[in-house]
Amino acid sequence: MTNYRANIDEAATLINAEGSAWNAINPESVARMRLQNRFKTGLDIAKYTAKIMREDMDNYDKDSSQYTQSLGCWHGFIGQQKMISIKKHLLTTKRRYLYLSGWMVAALRSEFGPLPDQSMHEKTSVASLIKELYTFLRQADARELGGLFRQLDAASEGDKPAIQAQIDNFETHVVPIIADIDAGFGNEEATYLMAKQMIEAGACCIQLENQVSDVKQCGHQDGKVTVPHVEFLAKINAVRYAFLELGIDDGVIVARTDSLGAGLTQKIAVTSEAGDLGDKYNSFLEVEAVDAANLENGDVVFQQNGQLVKPARLPNGLFKFRAGTGEERCVLDCITSLQNGADLLWIETEKPHVAQIGGMVNKIRETIPNAKLVYNNSPSFNWTLNFRQQVFDAMQESGQDVSAYDRDKLMSIDYDNTELAVQADEKIRTFQADAAREAGIFHHLITLPTYHTAALSTDNLAKEYFGEQGMLGYVANVQRKEIRQGIACVKHQNMAGSDMGDDHKEYFSGDQALKASGKDNTMNQFS
Repeated sequence: MTNYRANIDEAATLINAEGSAWNAINPESVARMRLQNRFKTGLDIAKYTAKIMREDMDNYDKDSSQYTQSLGCWHGFIGQQKMISIKKHLLTTKRRYLYLSGWMVAALRSEFGPLPDQSMHEKTSVASLIKELYTFLRQADARELGGLFRQLDAASEGDKPAIQAQIDNFETHVVPIIADIDAGFGNEEATYLMAKQMIEAGACCIQLENQVSDVKQCGHQDGKVTVPHVEFLAKINAVRYAFLELGIDDGVIVARTDSLGAGLTQKIAVTSEAGDLGDKYNSFLEVEAVDAANLENGDVVFQQNGQLVKPARLPNGLFKFRAGTGEERCVLDCITSLQNGADLLWIETEKPHVAQIGGMVNKIRETIPNAKLVYNNSPSFNWTLNFRQQVFDAMQESGQDVSAYDRDKLMSIDYDNTELAVQADEKIRTFQADAAREAGIFHHLITLPTYHTAALSTDNLAKEYFGEQGMLGYVANVQRKEIRQGIACVKHQNMAGSDMGDDHKEYFSGDQALKASGKDNTMNQFS
């Protein structure tokens, strides 16, 4: 950040050049407002955060313990409070990002009301949420710096240098956002146009998946349909062109493959010669050899390995892949994407299993040695049951006695204090570090955590407040905890910007300013 005194001097030079007409403008106030608004546009943010993300990727390549993390946030306030908490508890925002989930946009931010994760929400709602998140993060900067400026004004001369050093070394709340563009919401032109909106709002990283856009499904649901590689690569190109047009030369593209759980394709790929990309895609189709003389009306056939074959087709016209080909298709998708412009990979799995993920990554790295993943630590997984079953299987395989456990009922509270449950919880605790080291995962995210925390906290408050506890249900379980844990928004007027407004009024009106933060402001009860 630019030196505080240098900012004041620069503003003073500008004001003096204008003569007496600007006598009422205070250069220190100008400097403060400039420092409180470091990022003027979304493109400023995208340029700044892309550089951070590229540096983090390089550092991870040197040391896998330097993996990154994020939580999905469905509102600007949620993202703001997350980053304020990170700065408070961990003292730095380094290697901590935000994730913008298309699932949560669909469920919580659509004008249609709650929708499933099927790309039915408005295209503009994703870019709008990116803009909203960065508006709140920039406000968090302004609020915290405003507090430092007030401390500077109240400090003795001997204490001022230490406070000024905090201002000069201020760490912004603005961090990279990995933004979900689903399957592009249409053809490659639609993908390009939407990517531009997202980048202009501040996104330095866009996640794109290889499903058919108009029948897109959540990665953890059935009925997923993939597209031939050439169509997906065209959309990767569209996103890259959007970055380059807007001057974000180091923008990051995450290529997501849903092939592990997708058993269907909408199209037979175009192929020009044996072994080309289209031919490889078609080689995974479920087919049967046919004789031209026995074809029926409407049959679709093509030549494969010198034979005439008919692919298995459903009544809706979709074609089936052979069972058991998911991992092989995933590996091909990933290699092809990285060879054609993607920077990071996303493999949507059916369970959080380090060995399974690592097995696929090792195959990818035979061709692309520095391949690395963004991985969804999804709430769609039953983490407790999955890891207890993994420990059960390992115990059984090693010959240990597992007769005290019912593998199908390991979620039961009855097992919570057992050795198996303790081992499983430890594996959950170290999952991110283990997977970063053993499975090439650069970025760990939880897609929908704040959706679930909002529901859980609201349930607890409603149970107490509308029950026998009444107002104590709020005071004991919300406000008292906010005060004792130092949650900044207990002073909700300050969080919403009242003190910043008072500062500005004083800049603009001097002694005539009517300010809200006087002795009768009840917010003073929380100091």
